[in-house]
Amino acid sequence: MSLRRLLFLAPAPAVTAIFAPLRDAGYEIGIAENFNGASAFIRKSAPGVIFSRPVLPGFRVEELLAAKEDNPDFPPVIVMTDKGSPEEAERLMNLGARDYWTEPLDVERVTAVAREFHGPSAPPSNSTLGGHKPQYAEKSDPHIVGCHPAILRVLRLARQVAASKATVLITGESGTGKEMFARYLHAMSRRAKGAFVAVNCAALPEHLLESELFGHEKGAFTGAIAKKPGRFELADGGTILLDEISEMDMALQAKLLRVLQEGEIDRVGGTETVRVDVRVLATTNRDLETWVGEGKFRQDLYFRLNVIPLRLPSLRERGDDVLELAAFFMGMYIREYRLPATTLSDVATAWLRKYDFPGNVRELQNLMERAVLLANGRPVEPCHFLLENEAWPLFEESTPGTSGPVSEQATARTTDPAAGQQATNFSGPVIPLHEMERLMILKGLETTLGNRTQAADLLGISVRTLRNKLNEYRLLGRPLEV
Repeated sequence: MSLRRLLFLAPAPAVTAIFAPLRDAGYEIGIAENFNGASAFIRKSAPGVIFSRPVLPGFRVEELLAAKEDNPDFPPVIVMTDKGSPEEAERLMNLGARDYWTEPLDVERVTAVAREFHGPSAPPSNSTLGGHKPQYAEKSDPHIVGCHPAILRVLRLARQVAASKATVLITGESGTGKEMFARYLHAMSRRAKGAFVAVNCAALPEHLLESELFGHEKGAFTGAIAKKPGRFELADGGTILLDEISEMDMALQAKLLRVLQEGEIDRVGGTETVRVDVRVLATTNRDLETWVGEGKFRQDLYFRLNVIPLRLPSLRERGDDVLELAAFFMGMYIREYRLPATTLSDVATAWLRKYDFPGNVRELQNLMERAVLLANGRPVEPCHFLLENEAWPLFEESTPGTSGPVSEQATARTTDPAAGQQATNFSGPVIPLHEMERLMILKGLETTLGNRTQAADLLGISVRTLRNKLNEYRLLGRPLEV
């Protein structure tokens, strides 16, 4: 598909107003008012995205969606209408529409979607919606990987409310990607060119959090040697994310409520009111409704924040999205560390499908970074995940008693005809688990050039556990030298 072509199926007067800025941005624009005209443009120019009215004279968008279903390379279709309905939106998206928009069209939103589908000068998207394979994007890319209905429902709602100024409360377990969704909302909004400012409400004590949010005047408290603008001022014209808002002190909640109601802040120690134009997004892994009932969170603030609730599903609710995400993270870290390409073995794939991921996407990301480093171009096996308290059916072997890194002897899997299951044949001797543990710790330290904090993170253990292990090996006369 072309990276710079867009096709609109709509009456010309409805869309021509946005053509000039799109052409200025480097896009070639096509317009058609029937299926034959659209087919001719698609064959000749291969557009990156198609924007279509649901119905035109002699044409229904279902014809496009049927063609798309039969052709995996068919461009994504976004339905745009001046008289939409939730029922029609759900029906067309179930048939394969990429999105459903109400007019008038917004140039920035169209451009953002054009960039998402491999537009010029944009970072590659990892979106898999519309039949596209995931592309390996940088960590800051706000697009979401996944095609399970549980995540598509959230994405659909997020896109519907992104352009508004409505406050959004994003809930979900730790590691489900709440901040990523907040960045996605910002990137898809009319404020995308403004600042995105994130504040972790759990990371600062109350008196410092107030100053961080609202700023302070010189001399407002000990250490306030100069006037400092707060995060709300820095986010003026953009978006502020209040991460883990449930951890905010009740007194500060009252001050935040005033900001949401009046759009005004008071700096700590200040006498002047400052107007701010900020869209507020908030996240929490708590059940705020329960906290309100227990008196731990203000009810009026909860109602103000919960205008648009977005609940993110856990990774275990997303089916085979775990494999799609695993492939995405593998590609990302292969590029970051400049390692040879690798793949998941059948055993590792089965394990990923079975594991319930209490740490959700964040845990999976850490697992894949670790696996890519330890596999180093070989197929990823479960032993490369190195979770604590897990016994793996496959290990990389090394001769017992050696202090060098794990050897690269291959393992082979054969089928036991009697059992009808896979059995593992090792090319080297089986070694004790405690020896494998020692070798993996050595490998982790070598990979991180002796950095214990990074090695502990790579191995999935605490720095304290790593330190205790190193002391234990030293007492046994087998210190690890890196």
